[in-house]
Amino acid sequence: MLGIIIGVASVIAMLAIGQGSKENIKQSISSLGTNTIMIFPGAFNQAGVRMGAGSVSTLKEEDASIILKRCDLVNHVVPVVQRMSQIIYGAQNWRTSVVGSYADYFIIRDLKISAGNIYTDADERSAAKVCVVGQTVVTNLMGDGADPIGKTIRINSIPFRIIGLLEKKGQNSFGQDQDDIIIAPFATVQKRMLQTLNLNSIYASAISEEDISAATKLIKPIMRESHKLPPTDEDDFTIRTQEDIANIFGSISQVMTILLASIASISLLVGGIGIMNIMLVSVTERTREIGIRLAIGAKGSDVMLQFMIESIFISVIGGIIGITLGILISNLVARFGGWPISITISSILLSFLFSAAVGIFFGWYPAKKASSLNPIDALRYE
Repeated sequence: MLGIIIGVASVIAMLAIGQGSKENIKQSISSLGTNTIMIFPGAFNQAGVRMGAGSVSTLKEEDASIILKRCDLVNHVVPVVQRMSQIIYGAQNWRTSVVGSYADYFIIRDLKISAGNIYTDADERSAAKVCVVGQTVVTNLMGDGADPIGKTIRINSIPFRIIGLLEKKGQNSFGQDQDDIIIAPFATVQKRMLQTLNLNSIYASAISEEDISAATKLIKPIMRESHKLPPTDEDDFTIRTQEDIANIFGSISQVMTILLASIASISLLVGGIGIMNIMLVSVTERTREIGIRLAIGAKGSDVMLQFMIESIFISVIGGIIGITLGILISNLVARFGGWPISITISSILLSFLFSAAVGIFFGWYPAKKASSLNPIDALRYE
């Protein structure tokens, strides 16, 4: 029974950790924004070598404007420039990511403001030196709980006035701190800081989740036409959606879950072999008892049923204890290890049915052997 208990508990715990990881990845990807479509530069052949996304600069601000005008399935499109920069406030300094984009970036990324306000279209047109900061930046520059609104920080020696504070989001499942960021008007970052016309990416928001795939198909020919690409040339841009990213990481997580569950299932196999050995020993020890039963009228099927019931009983009781132990282990892992878990009814039923199947499968041979004993030989057995 101990082998079954350990096997079932291991399977449930592994499946809970694997499923929890998948759901955590989905939540992290959803933090990218609402129905988000991301366009990155690159991914074309250069001297016979296929370049990766982001390997070259092929996106311009005009691309975002064209997509917004010609694609009816998106309601927000923004250009994005981004750079790691040194931030100074008084005697403190901190290195973080500075993002430049339109105000609609907050809508697409579903970013909320906990204090102050976001910048306006007027700030964008005038390339105002204002910004919105994340809580991690405030903590490292001004101390925990400080009010940053109205304070002036220097980004690469350029003074910026803080007008807004983002709501705290914490880390995503990839270990990235979502609060370690500064967002400023696109024109300010592009012209005053980077002094370039190239974009790091374009973010768009589909009208609904159902429209993401159709919008992606519409954006592709619009971008090719905007970049004047001949039909024979490959795309010089890469389009990614939340669904694409979710599918990639979901597939990886699924493989890991299956691998972990398969390893844990070995314990169930070992437990089943243990049951078979114990039942074979039991048949040998109870040979005389079996002979008496057969001699007074019991059929071979009656003896077989008796041993099958015993084997299944051991497996089922072990399975119930294993399920309880598996749930307990999963909760302990979540509490003390900080790992996300998700215990599903399907994983519990799978483990329970598997344990019962082990009892039936490995109990059949000993039961068959017991039912095949000759009554006379069994009665003479010492």
